[in-house]
Amino acid sequence: MSRRPTVIELDRADTRRARTLARRAGAPVVRIARTHTTVSVERATVRLAGLSGADSERVPWVNHLVDAVRAQTGLAHGVALPVWDALARGEGEDLLTLAQKASAGSVTFRLPEGREASRAGRAARAAVSVGVRRIDRARAQRDRLIARLGDAPRRPWIYLIVATGDIYEDVVQAQAAARAGADVIAVIRSTGQSLLDYVPEGATREGYAGTYATQENFRIMRAALDEVGRELGRYVRLTNYASGLCMPEIAALAGMERLDMMLNDSMYGILFRDINPIRTFVDQRFSRQIHARAGIIINTGEDNYLTTADAVEAAHTVTVSQLLNEYFAAEAGLAPWQMGLGHAFEIDPSIPQSFRLELAHALLARTLFPDAPLKWMPPTKHMTGDIFRGYLLDGFFNLAGALTGQGILLVGMMTEAVVTPWLSDRDLALQNVRYVLDACSGLDEDFHPPAGGFIATRARTVLAEAIELLERIADDGLLTAIGEGTFGLMRRPADAGKGLDGVEQRAPGYLNPAIDLLEEGATR
Repeated sequence: MSRRPTVIELDRADTRRARTLARRAGAPVVRIARTHTTVSVERATVRLAGLSGADSERVPWVNHLVDAVRAQTGLAHGVALPVWDALARGEGEDLLTLAQKASAGSVTFRLPEGREASRAGRAARAAVSVGVRRIDRARAQRDRLIARLGDAPRRPWIYLIVATGDIYEDVVQAQAAARAGADVIAVIRSTGQSLLDYVPEGATREGYAGTYATQENFRIMRAALDEVGRELGRYVRLTNYASGLCMPEIAALAGMERLDMMLNDSMYGILFRDINPIRTFVDQRFSRQIHARAGIIINTGEDNYLTTADAVEAAHTVTVSQLLNEYFAAEAGLAPWQMGLGHAFEIDPSIPQSFRLELAHALLARTLFPDAPLKWMPPTKHMTGDIFRGYLLDGFFNLAGALTGQGILLVGMMTEAVVTPWLSDRDLALQNVRYVLDACSGLDEDFHPPAGGFIATRARTVLAEAIELLERIADDGLLTAIGEGTFGLMRRPADAGKGLDGVEQRAPGYLNPAIDLLEEGATR
């Protein structure tokens, strides 16, 4: 994304201070992520080596294999050495056979030493590199298609959600949305999938409030959007979720199947799904390394804080989270153009000057992160069922996006949070977006709030409050702050939450060829 001129004057010392504090707050968490592994990180590694499929009860073979290794050798050294040592010893002719035998308890795993360990390490690296090269090819293919078909004709990109539960019905709705002007199609994940400690297999036709994220569903939707993209003469992007207990695995599958964006927030799963903080931060770092390699844009989840906390009083916590997400993303190798940092249009519309407050918060984010394709979320908390009022609120939201140079504009619908929107609702919502963006095209070039005015003053106040909070977090520790309910009013202690039993500290000699390959290619 091209750099825009700063539209709010911020003290450079303050912005440097904010980033320094975010780095201080985040660095201990990165050290934890670098010294621990999880069952999902290890399963993702085996998936990159080509293992897929599930047993008759739909339990994935990667789960059987990693669970068997864990039961016999633990995860402290990773699964690569025990698995490829077992293959070298003839315990199975390939990964699938080995996993099937392991599920029946007929494989003996061990930690090889000396030459045997070196041999297993080389074989594991060669196998995993096949998956990493597949991610590289998918990224190159995206670049070729954009060059050949053309890209979205405007910014912000228009981002629209489909969520029927049936992947084949999702295809129909997604292609219709693209024809109506959507640039990015997000397939909402079935409610509760983030708490499954496995990735379902195959095409799925049932899901509650969304469609399961599976490799086959990714492939089907990617093919459908490529088809409609050729028809329309522009590349249509695809989004899904890399979050929850299987965040690393879903990231790997998304990279191999050429998804373009993934919802991937550093704290969402902790706060809103009660997933253990350590598990989340370890999984998040690996998943973001995959995203960096794949050229995937992440969407962070700061908007969710404002569904449980007041959007004015908690505005500074959003800025703090954006700064932390930026630090964690950069540390994992993501470039600024891949950081779709989040926010939301959730100030109570009955508050006087609410739109000016929304603009202040939006312009603060745009000024702090000039190269990030910021993703703004439409109003949902204050939708009442009055569709006319809702349509007007969405129009104001679209205007805020146009005025403040947002990169990704999620289409708000007047029936959102009331019923599951019909196709006709989406069409009306897209008309709203197109009208505002066309009518206000270039207006951000003329919109410069005065340095001493309400908007600029509010933005500086929020930044000052964010710095004050970051100072406390840097002193007390991010994990402590999360445990105390600093974000979204959710208290999540580091020694509790779902998935904690799937975390293990790395031992000396830990080997994970996926991490090695990704870190070696971090500057690609």
